[in-house]
Amino acid sequence: MKDIAVLPGPSSNKLGASIATCLNVDPINVELRTFSDGESKIRINANLVNKKCIVVQSTFPPVDSHYLQMFMMLSYCINSGAATVIPVVPYMGYARQDRSFLQGEVVTMALIAKLFECFHIKDLVTIDIHSSTALSCFNLNVFNMSSIPLLANYAKANFNLNTPIIISPDEGGANRAKVFSEILETSYLSLIKKRDRQTGNITIDEDLHEDIRDRDIILLDDMISSGGTIMKAVDILRKNNCGRIFVMCVHALSEEKSLNAIRETGIQDLISTNSIPRSCSKIDLSNEIAKTLCSILDI
Repeated sequence: MKDIAVLPGPSSNKLGASIATCLNVDPINVELRTFSDGESKIRINANLVNKKCIVVQSTFPPVDSHYLQMFMMLSYCINSGAATVIPVVPYMGYARQDRSFLQGEVVTMALIAKLFECFHIKDLVTIDIHSSTALSCFNLNVFNMSSIPLLANYAKANFNLNTPIIISPDEGGANRAKVFSEILETSYLSLIKKRDRQTGNITIDEDLHEDIRDRDIILLDDMISSGGTIMKAVDILRKNNCGRIFVMCVHALSEEKSLNAIRETGIQDLISTNSIPRSCSKIDLSNEIAKTLCSILDI
């Protein structure tokens, strides 16, 4: 695969390098320099002429900086004569801003999609983007991979579960919980969550309409940001006399302090994919991403 070049961005250095290993190529070094005024510079010392370039950059906080670094790398690849450029964005920042919730709000996901189009990108890979509405902002081929089978199989192999039930902290994640439950051959339910669009305050209905007494719980979400929703959900599940609680997510956005606060609620374990490098990032996406890239590139 001498015509393949994998460029691990500053936010996804380890994941990008692992993807390169899966594709049997050496990763291209991407050098980031940040100046005292907050500006940054990307340097890529490589010949990319006629290469099929894969740029790996997750856009977790600081989201704006990570996006700009992504666009710097895309620009370099194209200006250097690359034959193809495929962004791999494991976590797609701004996907929650996929519509105007209040008058005057900018649909930032649509803006990000247009920026990718400026680089004439034809194919893009991401993992469990937040919504189908966010996907609809793109006028290119978005390969939205699901990591739910990886999460479910990890749970099956490692948790030694007792009559488990899969629980989504909100109704928006019901299908995710359903797919997970089918792999474990068990049941699922969704909590009823409401968020005040003005204040951001969250409330969750304490009546589950199902008996979970002594049943092990896998509390499943696509992302954990502040951890507030998860901790509220853990409290409600405990009030319903559940068994052990395992928390799993695709994208662990939270800083380590917030992740530790979740652990301190007494949960059994906290597990995420490595779309974002965190202490809980136990599930490796690199092999599945490499398979998708091979399919796109027909190799």
